[in-house]
Amino acid sequence: MVLRSAKLRFHIGASRVHRWLALVIGVQLLLWFASGLVMSLLPIERVRGEHLVERSSPAILEQSRSRAPLDLVLRAATRPVREVRYRALLGREIAEVESIDGTISLHDAETGRRLGPVNAAMARAVAIQAYRGTSEPPSVRLVVASTPEFKGVLPAWRVDFPDREATRVYVAQNSGRIVAVRNGTWRLFDFFWALHIMDWKNHENFNTPWLMAFAAGGLALAIAGSALLYLRWPRKRRRTG
Repeated sequence: MVLRSAKLRFHIGASRVHRWLALVIGVQLLLWFASGLVMSLLPIERVRGEHLVERSSPAILEQSRSRAPLDLVLRAATRPVREVRYRALLGREIAEVESIDGTISLHDAETGRRLGPVNAAMARAVAIQAYRGTSEPPSVRLVVASTPEFKGVLPAWRVDFPDREATRVYVAQNSGRIVAVRNGTWRLFDFFWALHIMDWKNHENFNTPWLMAFAAGGLALAIAGSALLYLRWPRKRRRTG
């Protein structure tokens, strides 16, 4: 009798916990499932904007062209150097020097002379050269602070193409490289990503208190539901002769 009473109290308690958790956690569970479905359906290539912007367009360097000795490039650098990379920028060969602290400077490949940072006209030309869509001439603005849309190397140039997807190409001021591409598909993905991780401001923190609290609530909801399923499962009664 005591055992049956304890089981009954446990059943009632589990039912109440499950009911209230379902009311509180249910909406977020729906958002988790919906956002996960949407993100899985969106092609990652379109999210990255690969159909609109060709980020990697390797240019062949002329082997016969004379280049400055490496020591001239190293002497022009103001910090200890980690790596020197020769590449093309808008049809011109340059030496990209990366310092130990991560800073990057550009140098003329023929003379070793240090070049200034990439300006707006150069950033616009880099974006237009990589753009594969159809659009009116883009506008350019300097970005000096991180936003939910871009958290890369700053400062950077934002090149806005007035096309159907409102494509934005971010070009690093220190290197002239395309560091990010944003479009309508990315913004849709980012919106559901923010709902999924419950970071509605910065869209990047996967360890928010809200997420941990609702995840714990979802686990408790599943445990309570499993307990109720066990208690309510039909059992065959033994026949007594």
